[in-house]
Amino acid sequence: MGSDAKVVQNEDKALEEILARKRNELLKGRTVSESRTREVLSIPVKLTDFNFSQAVARYPLIVVDFWAAWCGPCRVVSPVIEQLARELAGKVVFGKLNVDESPVTANAFGIQSIPTITIFKDGAAIDGIIGAASKSQIQTKLLAYIQS
Repeated sequence: MGSDAKVVQNEDKALEEILARKRNELLKGRTVSESRTREVLSIPVKLTDFNFSQAVARYPLIVVDFWAAWCGPCRVVSPVIEQLARELAGKVVFGKLNVDESPVTANAFGIQSIPTITIFKDGAAIDGIIGAASKSQIQTKLLAYIQS
């Protein structure tokens, strides 16, 4: 068997496995989009102008850190966001959007000061914090939304 035939055979097998998994999800009464929202992410998702809308729609509760590399307070908040992403994995998803690399999204949300942390629930911005916030401040803000 030639190398091209092996590649095609492997691709066919991979496609069959994907189809079988999707079929099983549908048989269990879950749609593909529902199964994605149940992902447990323990690191922040990198958000951009291109994937922002899909991410906010995909995750029922997502906390977005609007930041920039040159921003000192952003560098203070970043490890807190990463720690909370690990601790709250399965309850809330965290995302980071670099405002210099994704100005369209930052402008759409009126981000004028960074860091800005915005909480999105079911696709809508519902709350947030402007400026460097402590871990406990962020946790306190999130607690009401995690429990509801």
